[in-house]
Amino acid sequence: MKMNVPTCEYIIQPSKLQGKVKISGAKNSALRLLAASLLTKEKIELTNYPAKLLDAQIHVGMLEVLGKNCDISEDKIIISEKETPLSVLNWKKRSIRNTLLVLGALVSRIGEAKVPLPGGCDLGERKFDLHEMILRNMGAKVWVENDMLCAKAEDGLKGTDIFLPIRSTGATENAIICGCLAEGITRVWNPHIRPEILDLINFLNKMGAKIQVFGQEHIEITGVEKLYGVKYSVIPDNMEAITWLIATVITGGDIEIINFPFRDLEVPLIHLRESGAKYYIGENSLIVRGGTPYPIEISTGPYPGINSDMQPLFAVYGACAKGSSKIIDLRFPGRYCYASELAKMGLQYNINGNILEIIGGNPLNGAQVRALDLRAGISLTLAGLVAKGETRISDAWQIERGYDNFIEKLISLGGNVRYG
Repeated sequence: MKMNVPTCEYIIQPSKLQGKVKISGAKNSALRLLAASLLTKEKIELTNYPAKLLDAQIHVGMLEVLGKNCDISEDKIIISEKETPLSVLNWKKRSIRNTLLVLGALVSRIGEAKVPLPGGCDLGERKFDLHEMILRNMGAKVWVENDMLCAKAEDGLKGTDIFLPIRSTGATENAIICGCLAEGITRVWNPHIRPEILDLINFLNKMGAKIQVFGQEHIEITGVEKLYGVKYSVIPDNMEAITWLIATVITGGDIEIINFPFRDLEVPLIHLRESGAKYYIGENSLIVRGGTPYPIEISTGPYPGINSDMQPLFAVYGACAKGSSKIIDLRFPGRYCYASELAKMGLQYNINGNILEIIGGNPLNGAQVRALDLRAGISLTLAGLVAKGETRISDAWQIERGYDNFIEKLISLGGNVRYG
């Protein structure tokens, strides 16, 4: 299925970031909460909502196609409905991976659903077999038909024990969503516990769900007959927070990051502090006063470790340090396609097996590059802030899939950036 995508180009000049910036609601939480809103007919109000995210706008469009009414104002959205949502998501525009959660929510509530095959960033093998397994284990039939993923549970979903072979974020979320209205108890073993999932659980519990977390061992969901409306604030986006931190250090800037999610970034903060970042903890903010980037050696892993999404940012950090830095992505091995785009700007690197080696300390130069996905795009943007000359990033719409008011915030901090 061919999906329509926008076009967008950033033009960036060297910049030094200074000032204050407030972190928006988390993309990876807001999208899950939007999907979970399908579990109830009652009104859902989300505050600290990142309304300008392209992926959030796509998701709102899908909810409206299904029959929900979405009223958005600044950083708030109110979701309501007059009739039960449709079971078929007829959506011909750009798809996102969250359609899998839409599928789970609809099957859980109305017993059947058909959604477009999922989209999102191309990170190699990210199939939907775990999502199929969850639905089948809970009593649904699952099949693919005309580029649509379909599922039906004639007698409703039944609680069961779900054993995840890997700590999958999406599969954990879908199992939670499916278990809320299922008959009986659902236990999810080997779940991925991370801030956005805990936010989803907190949201659902406030709606009347019965979910308990037993550390990294398992999550237990006791099915209920119905869920209720709620007013809820989305957690701050830890990816946006780490982006502004790294951008400030590499540009030698001085900024205060308001609404900083300290608890969610303990491990990355330790790595950055030991690698030359200078920051101070305020009352509800992080004050970053530049620093000198030193070489880094990191591996990605489940929370509270370094998220796979963060490693392209650390690669730019390593490029600004004198010496060799090494990155290994254990979640998505070989997720280093962005390095070839950074190489157009002068990055020197080697890939040995699953290890990306950055030979840092070499000057970066402005160039014409392309944002292959969301996180690749933001890494190119950071590189453009320290590169000599002009950097032009095509397909920069990818960045705005996950960063709320990004250009406005960057300009307010002194970033020399404009649309092409």
